[in-house]
Amino acid sequence: MNTFICYDRCGTCKKAEKWLKDKGIAYIKRPIKEENPTYEELKAWQEKSGLPMKKFFNTSGMLYREMALKDKLPGMTDDEMLELLAADGLLVKRPIMVTDDCVLVGFKEPEWAEKVK
Repeated sequence: MNTFICYDRCGTCKKAEKWLKDKGIAYIKRPIKEENPTYEELKAWQEKSGLPMKKFFNTSGMLYREMALKDKLPGMTDDEMLELLAADGLLVKRPIMVTDDCVLVGFKEPEWAEKVK
């Protein structure tokens, strides 16, 4: 089953969810703020996605800017980044779509159309 991890106040998440509904794609909705991804989940998703760890950060978020992570991330290990992401769901880029075959971070319609069934 597809898992759609989102934040209800996020415009991109709303757009992605509308796309899923319009396409008739089944999914389980998981609110990222209430059900923050765990260290283990994030690690597994990062490995499955093949993306660098820094791609999992919500770089346009207030918390990211307040913590000056733009300057700190280059000097951090993947484990340190995972611990930080697992500490607060609002640091995590969204939406995230977890399918049996892939993990997609952020909503890019052509990519989702190709990989989400």
